[in-house]
Amino acid sequence: MTIQWFGQSCFKITAKSPNAADTIIITDPFSNTCGLKRPKLVADIITLHNSQSTDLDYKSIKGTTDTPEPFVVKSPGEFETNNVFVYGIPSTCEHNDKNKKINNTLYIIRVEHINIAHLGNICQKELTSKQLEFIEDADILLIPVGNKDSLDAKQAAKLVSQIEPRIIIPMQYKIPGLKTNLDDVDKFIKEIGNNKEELDKLRITKKDLPQEETKLIILKP
Repeated sequence: MTIQWFGQSCFKITAKSPNAADTIIITDPFSNTCGLKRPKLVADIITLHNSQSTDLDYKSIKGTTDTPEPFVVKSPGEFETNNVFVYGIPSTCEHNDKNKKINNTLYIIRVEHINIAHLGNICQKELTSKQLEFIEDADILLIPVGNKDSLDAKQAAKLVSQIEPRIIIPMQYKIPGLKTNLDDVDKFIKEIGNNKEELDKLRITKKDLPQEETKLIILKP
């Protein structure tokens, strides 16, 4: 399996299949309004943390040869397609500035016997016990750290300690071209205190997962 990051909370997860073509999962494909240029993508599966968000654009993503119309997951629930299991868990919190509730879906994506937790635009400072039942088995955690309608570095680090994943991949932080004013990832790296590893993409199998320590992976967009 490989994981690539394109900025914000948009990832491409490519899963190997012994009997068919690779399965491509795209999370939170962003629109052009954020300032970043998204590459042309195809997908078998698309997940959205909030289907009402104007920052996301999934309708422009075409399907693959095996899946002409991508399977779109945009709400809590349990879903299975292409040997991929997707579990969506609701997450809601109060917006500090606008005094309104923000809805968000947390996802566990189970592929190649690896659990990937994608926290979307979570702004909860702590998971509930019910949410943790789903999330605590995460092998790889994709977590926002940039402090814009979501978690800042300290809050993200606290959530990491609650989940205890084997691999952490931060997202939603300041990168060149992004219009949104976010914090730099260095704040989160300092909070975690782990030696980081920078990669263009993460190639991982179940046997490669670290057993004794938590690894911090910084993916280059």
